[in-house]
Parts: sequence; structure tokens; C-alpha cells
Amino acid sequence: MSDNVRTYLFVLTDAGGTVPPEMGVVRRLADRGHRVTVLADDALEAPALAAGARFRPTTGRVTKPFDDWAIRTPPGIARGMAEQMIVGPAPVQADDTVAAIDELGPDVVVVSSFAVGAMIAAESRGVPFDLLVPNTYALPAKGMPPFGVGLKPGHGPMGALRDRAFGAAGRRLFDRFALEPLNAVRTDHGLEPVETMWNQMQHARRQLVLTSAAFDFPAELPANARYVGPVLDDPSWAAGEPWTPPAGDDPLVLVAMSSTFQNHVECLQRIADALGDLPVRGVVTTGPAVEPGAISAPANVTVVASAPHREVMRHASLVVTHGGHGTVIKTLAAGLPLVVLHHGRDQADNAVRVTERGAGVAISRRSSSQKISRAIARVLGDDRYRQAAARLGEQVARDASGTALLDELESAPLVRGDTLG
Repeated sequence: MSDNVRTYLFVLTDAGGTVPPEMGVVRRLADRGHRVTVLADDALEAPALAAGARFRPTTGRVTKPFDDWAIRTPPGIARGMAEQMIVGPAPVQADDTVAAIDELGPDVVVVSSFAVGAMIAAESRGVPFDLLVPNTYALPAKGMPPFGVGLKPGHGPMGALRDRAFGAAGRRLFDRFALEPLNAVRTDHGLEPVETMWNQMQHARRQLVLTSAAFDFPAELPANARYVGPVLDDPSWAAGEPWTPPAGDDPLVLVAMSSTFQNHVECLQRIADALGDLPVRGVVTTGPAVEPGAISAPANVTVVASAPHREVMRHASLVVTHGGHGTVIKTLAAGLPLVVLHHGRDQADNAVRVTERGAGVAISRRSSSQKISRAIARVLGDDRYRQAAARLGEQVARDASGTALLDELESAPLVRGDTLG
């Protein structure tokens, strides 16, 4: 237990795959005896309470489901993210956070990546805030490929030029929809405007990057950014689920796609069909976004709503996934190679980090079942993929079991000087 009890206010948004690692941070602090309150939508009440925190509901739903899979253009994606996930919720979120700060007197506010309203509230009340980044480093940084594009690191003057051009275009695109309303909330709370939306995130005391530096690409990060290791907790809806391996000795292949709907039912079906053509045992977990009955399973494939991935991976030889950070990093920590069919969001970025390290292959989400089957057979048949995944996974697992996360969070100054005893 910590020598000094602190009060933490978490302001979290429900972005699907970001919830398990963020709740894992909550649980680690609560287990250390700190006072932790989670301010969020009602959907996060059960996992917050299960993590040992107190729960404080928002006064209205501040985030809405974002059907990015239905949007075809980068401006459409940027506008949808701004309106539904970032600045649209910000006014309510800022007011709710101010009220919580005034009542609870937290030593630090810990926020989801897009909870800009909470950042503004903390800044206006003079309380430090820490930013949770539950994937690879997503903010602009020298040497880091632009987020969301799936690019390899650039090299030489042309690579630097590419990154600057893509980065500037991305900033302009988001600022087009987000900057003016963000600054309006800042003005309402007595703060000066920022020049770009990303400046708001850069005001954090700490940017806590919940991954391993060994997985991310090297770059010149700002002084307040820290790689603190991944949080490998299973989601609350899967943890503790009973599971036994299917009978047989053939290699076990786990299929783990998005926990939120990304129009991926047809892709899941093609993966199941691909497994049916191979001498493997397939386990498909559909998650809360897809009913298991929506997938027609071959005889060697089991389809379930959920299973504890950590347990399944102990028996698996390969994981087929959409490329979400949580699934990818847990797979590597288990020493397993991957076949990635990335859909969107940060998934192309995760896929290129896997392929650059030789820990798996990436193919189109629209690939035929025959092409998926060939990719699975290729990875299973070449032990170099497993060896590369195991090498990378050793560092990932080491970082996940380290103390960097708690060291950084507990370095926040005590506001009231409360101590145990």
C-alpha cells in the first residue's frame, strides 16, 4: 500500500477497447488504498465499482456511439469524432468535472484521451491532470509517423517532410471542426484559447502512454510523456467467464475482433470459414457487439460471446484480430504471433508495428476466406513469426508488470497532505 493516500478523480469516456486498460488503472490505485472516484456515463458504473472506485454519473450522456465504420471520408471522420467524442461532450463534461473537483478536492484528475472538457475543468481549478493514452503515442511527435495512417517510420529528409506534411494536414483537419468549440469552453471557464486542439492534451502534468516503448516506434516525445507499460486486464464482461479448450491436438487459433460494432460480421464469417479449411481448432469470441448466432461455425470452430483471453492464449498458437491495441498487446505478452485484418482507428498503426517486428502478417479486412486461410497457414507454418512475437512479448510483459504507472500517478503532489495512519 502507498505511504500517502491520495484522492484521484477519473473522468472517462466509453470508447470500447479503451475501457479495460483505463479501469485497470483505476483498480491498481484503489488496490493501493487511494480514494478513487470515476465520473462517467452510466455504462461505466458497473466496471468502476468492480474496480473498487466510487462512481459519479454525468448529468447527461456526454458521449454517443460513433459509427465511424459508416463514414467514408477523412473530413467525415474528423467531424464525427469532434462532434460526438471530443468537443460535443465538452461543455457538460467540464461543468460536471468542476462540480466534482469542488466537492472532492482531488490531488489529480486523470482523464481519457478525448475528455477535453475534464482537462479544461482541471486547468481552470488549478488541479493537475494526467492524460491516459491507451494505445501507441497518438499526439504529434518528431519521428513518429502520423497517427491513424498505418505508416512505417520515415527516414531521412523525405521521411521527415512526409511526417510534417501528414501531421500538419491532420491537425488542420481536426482543428477545422474542434478548435473553435474547444476554445469556447475554455473561455467559459476563464482560460485563454489554445492554438490547436492538441495543445489542450499537451497541458497535462503527465501523458501516460499505456503501452511498451518496445512496441511503439521511437520518437522524440515531449518531456511530460511517459511510457508506463500496458494494462493487460480483460474487460469486465469477459473476466471470470468459464472456458475449457476444445478437444483435440490441432493448433488452437483465437479470433478476437472489436468489442464495439465496426460492421465486421461478414469479416468474422470469412475468418470462421477460413479456419474451417485448416487443421486447427478455432475459438471465435464475438464480444458484446455481435451475437454468436450471427456466425455460421464450421465443425472445428467454436463461437462464443466471450472468454477470458488471457486463459485462452495460454493454449493458443495464433491470434487473428482486427488490430485493436488491447488484443494485440495481450497477444504479444503471451508470446503469440498475429494475423491482423485492421478496420480503422488505431488498428493500421498497430498492424504495422506487428509486421515491422516480424511478429505476424497484416491483410485487408476484405480478404477472401481463401486468402485469410493462407495467411493463417503461413504464420503457423513459419516459426520465425512465433520467435519474433516471443522476443517482443518478453519486453511487453516486463513493462506490464513494472511499477512505472503507479510511480508516475503517485508522484502527484498531495493537496491536503493526507497520510495513512
